Amino acid sequence: MLRHAIVAIALFSGVVAVHAETPAATPVATYEQQIQQWRSGRLERLTAPNGWLSLTGLEWLKEGDNHVGSAANNDIVLKAGPAHLGTVKLAKDGSLHIVLATGSAATIDGKAVAEAALIDDAHVTGDASPTLVSFGAANFYVIDRDGRKALRVKDSDAITRKNFLGIDYFPIDPSWHIVATWVPFDPPHKLEIGSVIGTIDKVDVPGKAVFQHDGHTYELLPYQEEPGGDLFFVIADRTSGKETYGAARFLYAALPKDGKVILDFNEAYNPPCAFTPFATCPLAPPENRLDLRITAGEKKYRGEH
Repeated sequence: MLRHAIVAIALFSGVVAVHAETPAATPVATYEQQIQQWRSGRLERLTAPNGWLSLTGLEWLKEGDNHVGSAANNDIVLKAGPAHLGTVKLAKDGSLHIVLATGSAATIDGKAVAEAALIDDAHVTGDASPTLVSFGAANFYVIDRDGRKALRVKDSDAITRKNFLGIDYFPIDPSWHIVATWVPFDPPHKLEIGSVIGTIDKVDVPGKAVFQHDGHTYELLPYQEEPGGDLFFVIADRTSGKETYGAARFLYAALPKDGKVILDFNEAYNPPCAFTPFATCPLAPPENRLDLRITAGEKKYRGEH
């Protein structure tokens, strides 16, 4: 699942804030090297053969039989692969089963079998992955979004990957490495997170990060994609839709320590939806839309669809 892959100003009276600062013990050159290393890892993940740039389809399944293949007479027409790959059956109870067409040469989880149950990304257990159907350089698995099922199709030969234009950034600026005050919520607050496909998820917010910039106080609300995981912020600001991607940018932060949390906006990055129309990205909630120009991190993608 996406790690995978979700800001109006939040001005509140009476909150305690910590001024933006760069740790004095970290030389600027070393800090810049750390950010450059982070950028290199980000680029490597994005451009990997099975990364977000390889997405070529988001195909919603109807109840019953869904004939899949590259021929025009299929219910779901793929951009690559055999003319008739097989049939995906979606049962009323949400369970899924695939029967591969004779001669399709496709595999299911790397095995040459004729049929199998399909486990979607919302129903895998432990460290398991959703069932993967592979054919040539392409593959798909099933995603579940608010009870709706779709094939997420990837192809290492995707045009979006082959013609990738690179990532543009604001200059690295240590002043956007901010030590914020962490205000825990007990119990956690609920936050509604919308998505580009119209779904709304209610997530648990364990607390808020409070910081100051240019004499103003701001708050950001994170959630955790998995228990005990890093804090995940889905944010927007006054650069959104102009210098940066309009829907949101993402930012991760390590868990708070001694009542502080590090917000390094030099590591703010674009969601998959900035690069492909086939992702299901979260949108920045109103609580995380800041009346502030965050001139750090990734800029809008030049090849934005």
